[in-house]
Amino acid sequence: MRLTNFKFAAALLFLTSTAPGAQADCTDPKTALGVSRIIEIDASKGGIYGAVTRQTKEPSFLKPKEVVLTFDDGPMPWITRSILDTLDRFCTKATFFEVGRMALEHPNVTQEVVARGHTLGAHTMTHPFNLPRMEESAATDDIEQGFAAVALAAGTPIAPFFRFPGLADSPALIRYLRTRGIAAFTVDVVSNDSYIPDKSRLIARTLAGIEQYQGGIILFHDIKAVTAKALPDILAALKARGYTVVQMRSKIPAQLLPEAVAEVTIDGGRTKRRRKLPFYASVEPDRAATTAALRGYIKKKTRNGRKEPSKEIRRQRRTSAAHRAHRANRSEH
Repeated sequence: MRLTNFKFAAALLFLTSTAPGAQADCTDPKTALGVSRIIEIDASKGGIYGAVTRQTKEPSFLKPKEVVLTFDDGPMPWITRSILDTLDRFCTKATFFEVGRMALEHPNVTQEVVARGHTLGAHTMTHPFNLPRMEESAATDDIEQGFAAVALAAGTPIAPFFRFPGLADSPALIRYLRTRGIAAFTVDVVSNDSYIPDKSRLIARTLAGIEQYQGGIILFHDIKAVTAKALPDILAALKARGYTVVQMRSKIPAQLLPEAVAEVTIDGGRTKRRRKLPFYASVEPDRAATTAALRGYIKKKTRNGRKEPSKEIRRQRRTSAAHRAHRANRSEH
């Protein structure tokens, strides 16, 4: 398929400079974790980085006690911004793998990720967990549209960095990414924040994994409130234990396919605001509508000003004996 250079001015400037304020002074240098070094990844030949894969992976670019902070699935404004504030407080940088649908829903937050000096990659358009089992054309379309959507939302070129949803990769899709000059990133340490709602447990598990691996690419999600709550303690512990942060950058920006761009834009180049919900839950503007709908549901469940019987009463009535007794009692009155 024909490639196109994305129509943004000074594309290569993105690789060597950051937006105003991205290099703000640390408010407290004593607690700052900082960035020990920046690694420029040559994605032109593709490849996959990180330990959690069955595929042939590239050699690690990390030294002992070096970590790469990565966040998947966002942006979600009220969580992503909290994470960005924490990263600023520790004067450190991360890589965000955004879902295209989420980026289109919250372009201002996507732009903020870039403005604060972080690296931005893609995580498909719709976050299908069965990507390797899909028809290859459908899978590659979801990948390409994800890159187009994130770049359009950002308003600037993004890195040709990709992460498979659920870390579910395949040889065929990695070969495809190689032809497109896109590097895939799996992980070395899984925080498991998708399944651990308790802050203390999340901190303990993440640090144990980092200590066991002595660093590595760490997986978080910027759609989980517990992650935002735990991150300050995790970063403080990394500094106390002598770990340093490495930021990944790309030597060249992602090249978008014109047909993928066309899929996520409308006449005049405006970004489509798809009416479908994000892949996992309602977005912030829908909270009021969701609350109103819930109130309407509760209202319908009341009769003559009296609410429906409790769950316990309904459970008891499920047995025929209890139900007959209930009817007999009503007939006597």
